[in-house]
Amino acid sequence: MKNKYTQFALMLLLAFFVCRADAQVIVQKLNANWQFQEQDEAKWYPAKVPGEVHTDLLRNQLIHDPFYRDNEKKVQWVERENWDYKSSFGVEARVFGQKQIELVFDGLDTYADVYLNGKLILQADNMFRQWRIDVKKWLKAKDNQLRIRFYSAQNKVDSMAKADLPFVIPDDPRAYVRKAQFHFGWDWGPKLTGCGIWKEVRLEAYNQKPAEKPFVAPVQVELVQKPDDKGSSFYFSINGKPTYMKGANYIPSDAFVTRMKKADYRKMLMMAKDAHMNMLRVWGGGIYESDDFYNLCDSLGIYVWQDFMFAGTMVPGDKHFIDNVREEVKYQVKRLRHHKSIVVWCGNNEIDEAFNRWGWQSQFRLRPKDSVKLWQDYTQLFRDSIPKWIKEAGDARPYVSTSPKYGWGVKTSITEGDSHYWGTWWGGEDFEVFENKTGRFVSEYGMQAMPNYSSILAFTQPQDRYLASDVMQSHQKAGNGYQKLNGYLKNYMIDESRIGKLSVEDYTYLTQCVQYYGFKNMILIHRSKEPYNMGTLLWQLNDCWPVASWSITDYYHRAPKAAWYAVKEAYRDDVRPARDTVRPKDLKLSDPQITYRVKGNQIVLRAKAFAKYVFVDIAGYTGKLSDNYFDLEPGKEKVITFDAKDLVGQKPVVKIKSLWEVVR
Repeated sequence: MKNKYTQFALMLLLAFFVCRADAQVIVQKLNANWQFQEQDEAKWYPAKVPGEVHTDLLRNQLIHDPFYRDNEKKVQWVERENWDYKSSFGVEARVFGQKQIELVFDGLDTYADVYLNGKLILQADNMFRQWRIDVKKWLKAKDNQLRIRFYSAQNKVDSMAKADLPFVIPDDPRAYVRKAQFHFGWDWGPKLTGCGIWKEVRLEAYNQKPAEKPFVAPVQVELVQKPDDKGSSFYFSINGKPTYMKGANYIPSDAFVTRMKKADYRKMLMMAKDAHMNMLRVWGGGIYESDDFYNLCDSLGIYVWQDFMFAGTMVPGDKHFIDNVREEVKYQVKRLRHHKSIVVWCGNNEIDEAFNRWGWQSQFRLRPKDSVKLWQDYTQLFRDSIPKWIKEAGDARPYVSTSPKYGWGVKTSITEGDSHYWGTWWGGEDFEVFENKTGRFVSEYGMQAMPNYSSILAFTQPQDRYLASDVMQSHQKAGNGYQKLNGYLKNYMIDESRIGKLSVEDYTYLTQCVQYYGFKNMILIHRSKEPYNMGTLLWQLNDCWPVASWSITDYYHRAPKAAWYAVKEAYRDDVRPARDTVRPKDLKLSDPQITYRVKGNQIVLRAKAFAKYVFVDIAGYTGKLSDNYFDLEPGKEKVITFDAKDLVGQKPVVKIKSLWEVVR
């Protein structure tokens, strides 16, 4: 009897291992051997997968760098063309022997017809979905032909918007397409509406489909929104502990997102970590970021506020669009839910606020019935459907339908929900307005500055280096951007009559100083309001190309701008810096006569008179200094360090500037 039980147990064990073997997935990557062409042209060129049409064109020297001078406008033709991609491959024997073989695209951008051996097998229309097709019956052991035709997303959305008339979806036809919204241009980004195989392609083969593993939440998160005598709280409790969030908004770090590699993400995220940030908000006009991004956030202890990819436009409410978004949401939630860094899902960026308070109804002359339909479609997607789909995907983290809850012109935006306070910059208000306008959780606010002057040298020629030049204007996307910057320079830095006489180099320095002053003091005001205020996420951490923007880091080399050093100090927990009580323009400065010496990887500075915003510039240096744009007291030594590996050449070539040299 015992022998029979033993035999039975062995049979069960054998069946278990056979089952496990049958459930094993065999993967064959198909990222090599790709070519591309403009639709139906005679010549094919090498293509890189993952990649994008613009980067393929650049690699083959078929276009000039869109980031240089005003080349952006010279490559706009690319977005109006259709593009063909092709590859051939054999199937590995270990793959071909399986019962089930799926062709998997982790990302197709965006409208794509896929043909395998002449058979149309997929019509894709969402950049953010994974596409799986059972291809066993169409595969051959050798010489399989895979061909993809990408259709112009700009042409597609234009035609859909035209077909819908007189119905209008505010505020841009991009609303129709499930594609990174910033590809259509933003007030800090270029318009480069491309296409391509932007994520991995592979075959997955198996005899028995693996069962989905039970999901266990990696972190216990509560978003606490409870009424109090001031309004309603808004803070995150992580594993039972209320946590003050110090951080920034994160946009894609490159206009061509496939150029970002793990090392690039690490450098970018270390800029956040080294500035004492503990949260990044992945903004809803970009992309659901790469696995590398979230893995690094997990390991660095950086929490993620994750927007779904909707920003600043109403949405179609037709069945196909809703079904498409449902698959996107379920796929992305299941892809990302195991990351302990993600602490909240957010439906969209600023759409609720825009529809209710940006005047779209009159601007777009919406008919009353269309306005009602737009709001019903919005409510269905963001308030009803998405939270339900998140739960169906097995995740129970907090969800908010939109950010902010109320816009900065609404009184309750200061007393409940998260707030995007743009009275500073867009409203022209002084930074000190936050004394009375700090909300419960400030998820957007900011101050612009020029990119680093080394970047301006990189994207201009000498004849371009004046603010009114076409090239300088093309790298300032914000409406009346220079005019707004000049207003803050006048209020905080320099006499108005002097602004127009500044060189671009000195203008750049001063705008970075005012951004430094602004972020330092806005953050310190926010933090002084704790626990009424429980979060401050500045706009923005990073840039996707060289541009005048609100970023505190530069596109090239992810180098710090002046404000990064201010934020690093303002976000410290061990020491709380003092707020500035005198505006720099009101300081009585004299020639500081700064001297310095280089000692190993140190620069030792000394001044004879007080020096404000001492800027140490090392020619060609691609790293960050231990401090910069600092104040220097007379007679006291200041030691800053640099990383020798980021130097160009053997010895640092140092240049020093302070506020006195610019405003005297």
